[in-house]
Amino acid sequence: MGGTEHLTVQREGATLVLTLNRPEAKNALSLPMLVGLYDGWIEADEDDAIRSIVLTGAGDAFCAGMDLKALGGRGMEGQQYRDRLKADPDLHWKAMLRHHRPRKPVIAAVEGHCVAGGTEILQGTDIRVAGESATFGLFEVRRGLFPIGGSTVRLQRQIPRTHALEMLLTGRPYSAREAAGIGLVGHVVPDGTARHKALEIADQINACGPLAVEAVKASVYETAEMTETEGLAAELTRGWPVFDTADAKEGSRAFTEKRPPVYRRA
Repeated sequence: MGGTEHLTVQREGATLVLTLNRPEAKNALSLPMLVGLYDGWIEADEDDAIRSIVLTGAGDAFCAGMDLKALGGRGMEGQQYRDRLKADPDLHWKAMLRHHRPRKPVIAAVEGHCVAGGTEILQGTDIRVAGESATFGLFEVRRGLFPIGGSTVRLQRQIPRTHALEMLLTGRPYSAREAAGIGLVGHVVPDGTARHKALEIADQINACGPLAVEAVKASVYETAEMTETEGLAAELTRGWPVFDTADAKEGSRAFTEKRPPVYRRA
């Protein structure tokens, strides 16, 4: 497992837990954090023992966005991180899930502030849980900035356009309940329990056939902008091979025998 001074990596069974770890700065994005995030996504993609990912923040925040000092070229600790960014100038966008989509489901567990770049990363996750006191918002326009992490494209595809435009153009904060009401998050739970709920959902996913899970996720995203006819054709291309796997046969046997299935990604 990897990780950096601003990003911790843990295993919880078949779940990889990535924790944004700058609590003194409300987990504002730094270069060490971005490098750690990118490495975490790649680890999950390449390790078949990992079946899901939980993304969360240390302390009382999820992520307060980009560290403006880092944005200005200051506070980026460690020459090794600068070297990584120089070698892959797209690394920060991959880390923020703008230019990379992990194969495994990503569940966000949000406590406290999830604003600006935090809300942008959130849009790259698949399932979202928030503590009751969590705060969301895209504050960039209030600072004369542009939410260039993907929000002008993604947000209107994830929530109704009127709500997307209000969030983007006012730069105001949204409570967890309001975020759930417009469909930005799926669960609102008592403060301090978002990680527990996310791991509970991850366990449910982990109990399913991993090849089926990955194929379903891929199909949902690749057909999102297709016509219905195109999407249904693409779904067959993606879905039919799953029926020929050993995992599919194991799932059927286990159901008949009334026992938990043992999937082997085959």
